[in-house]
Amino acid sequence: MKNARHAKILELIEHQSIDKQEELLKQLHSSGFNVTQATVSRDIRELHLVKTATGDGGFRYVSSFNREKPRHQPNRFETIFRESVLKSDHAGNFVMVKCFTGMANAACEVFDSMTWSDVVGTLAGDDTFLVLTRSEAAAQQLSTQLQQYIVRH
Repeated sequence: MKNARHAKILELIEHQSIDKQEELLKQLHSSGFNVTQATVSRDIRELHLVKTATGDGGFRYVSSFNREKPRHQPNRFETIFRESVLKSDHAGNFVMVKCFTGMANAACEVFDSMTWSDVVGTLAGDDTFLVLTRSEAAAQQLSTQLQQYIVRH
């Protein structure tokens, strides 16, 4: 049942612009899946769904997990990062990445899916995520590297 539900969720978000758990819950009920809000929330985590910006200024759920390869494709990272991030800067061993409101989790998730040297870990909020690096030099280098993915608004 869970596998069928997960497949249906992936199908729904691929063909429809769904931006809220409530809408996903409603679509699942319409498709014959009698689930609760808690189940949908857990499914979103398990399927690695993230919200990304749409061309019309809204948001939608997308799968950040590629089933053929367990890591994001570089163009996937670039797309989500470019649509989510406003700026990055560093201080000490930290890199601060400022995002559009509500987009830091998605940007941090795609950041985490990539391989970065000297990154210890990340912490995401609503509009900002922090990256802890092993050294000040690594933070400076990472901040510079991330600049290439940031679109000036």
